[in-house]
Amino acid sequence: MFPQKYQGGIFDAEHGSWNRTKPIGTRITFVPVKDDGTAGEAEVFAEGWLTPSGEYMGCPVDVQMLQDGSLLVSDDYAGAIYRISYTGSK
Repeated sequence: MFPQKYQGGIFDAEHGSWNRTKPIGTRITFVPVKDDGTAGEAEVFAEGWLTPSGEYMGCPVDVQMLQDGSLLVSDDYAGAIYRISYTGSK
């Protein structure tokens, strides 16, 4: 479902930090896998669960790709499951 850029790689849920002065994480990253099987550079795919002031709005725990190509994201802070889908450029 997602553009070619997101094919053949790994989506990863970053739950977030609890013991840092400046919180990090609480996002979904994508790690491309190169032809030789090594990992490329991780990039942020989805974020917004952590406000600029450091307040948690949610904490992604895990991701699961559905058969239709959309991505489910579980959130144990908000008690939610999000579905991320792609409909193409407008």
